[in-house]
Amino acid sequence: MTIKSILLVGVGGQGTILISKIITAGLAEMGYDVKMSEIHGMSQRGGSVTTQIKYGEKVYSPNLGIGEADLIVSFEKVEALRALPYLKAGGSLIMDDREIYPMPVLTGDAVYPHEAYDRLKAEVPSVKLIRAAETAQSLGNMRAQNIVLLSAMVKLLGLDNKIDWKKVVAENVPEKSREMNLAAFDAGSAMLEA
Repeated sequence: MTIKSILLVGVGGQGTILISKIITAGLAEMGYDVKMSEIHGMSQRGGSVTTQIKYGEKVYSPNLGIGEADLIVSFEKVEALRALPYLKAGGSLIMDDREIYPMPVLTGDAVYPHEAYDRLKAEVPSVKLIRAAETAQSLGNMRAQNIVLLSAMVKLLGLDNKIDWKKVVAENVPEKSREMNLAAFDAGSAMLEA
């Protein structure tokens, strides 16, 4: 099997690292060699968070270069724009419709690119727009946005019927939010079908 590469991008507090740990655990359970690397930046202050994952028969490093990601999963529109150079030709992009305004936008020093989806669609016609945060909020907690995106990612990669992903999710989320996260997982795969 060739090595597959995933780039997860978001903003601090969105659960990017949690889903990277869940996908890594699931891929390892499937028998893949998996490597993961996290970059936190100023994550606790709303800064960018990225996780790079590679999996296959034998992986030596998780690091991705420009044009190497088979899949980018973005928790926020601007982060998708920033990550686009890492997507390989013919790669896939899943993004949430959520907008989180960085400090320069909040202070009026910059303008938020509301047209981000249109710009991405022009370069990646197969981009999948998922309203993950909105869906998670409707389930009772916007923090489950990450699990909605995880489910869509698992389905898009064709990994959904390989192991019991809901079991992997249940083992990695707090008990008090387990049922809501499992509902978020169901919602994510249904959104990709729509």
